[in-house]
Amino acid sequence: MSLWLLSVALLVGLSIGAVGIGGILLIPAVGLLTTLPLQAAMATSLFTFIFTGMAGTVLFQRRGSIDWRLTWPLCAGGLLFGIVGSWANARLDAAPLSLILASLIVLAGIYTLLGGRRSAGAPFDGRPRAQRWLLFAIGAITGFGSGLTGVGGPALSVPMMVLLGFPTLGAIGASQVIQILASVSGSAGFLMRGIVDLRLAVLLTVFEVVGVWFGVLLAHRVDARWLRGFVGVLCVGVGTLLVVRAVSGWHGT
Repeated sequence: MSLWLLSVALLVGLSIGAVGIGGILLIPAVGLLTTLPLQAAMATSLFTFIFTGMAGTVLFQRRGSIDWRLTWPLCAGGLLFGIVGSWANARLDAAPLSLILASLIVLAGIYTLLGGRRSAGAPFDGRPRAQRWLLFAIGAITGFGSGLTGVGGPALSVPMMVLLGFPTLGAIGASQVIQILASVSGSAGFLMRGIVDLRLAVLLTVFEVVGVWFGVLLAHRVDARWLRGFVGVLCVGVGTLLVVRAVSGWHGT
């Protein structure tokens, strides 16, 4: 087991807990630092996010930072569509999956560098039924994207929620819960295909959960702008390199 990979797992957990973005970096690290093919790296990474989600949910709930009115419809969409995403993953070649993953990493980095700016007020305030359907749709997109690419729920749900106008801390708290259900749903499909490296997943999970604990402390006690900037630059840099590599490999075939 590479110490570099375990260090990345620790950083990923820290980022998930503090700013809701960062899990997306685990997949390229697993792909580069192990011999696993891309789809197995996605599957193994997604499986670990079940447990980072559990840790984040407990820690955020203890601080009263989870708004369950927002969280339940989000989770319903994620649970239903995670396995659909893993079904789609089985039917795509590695090249388009690499490009989709790389693009998501770049977009997550850009969002993070923008500082999570949002419009004033959550959409459909005063219209709870319409807001629940909107959150269900966000959850469905998050679940499908998680199953398709192996990224954690926060990397998809937090940018969408914040840009639509939901409170940042509430979006990060809700994303910890949807991370569990979207990852369980997506991992079910991967486990049936037998491509999750469970031994590697256990080791990565230990370091990620420790990182989540420290990250949640940062999110509630200090200004996390420095971490957000670091994660943003890292996402943009890694994602851009992966886009170039994916496009070059695609044209080279």
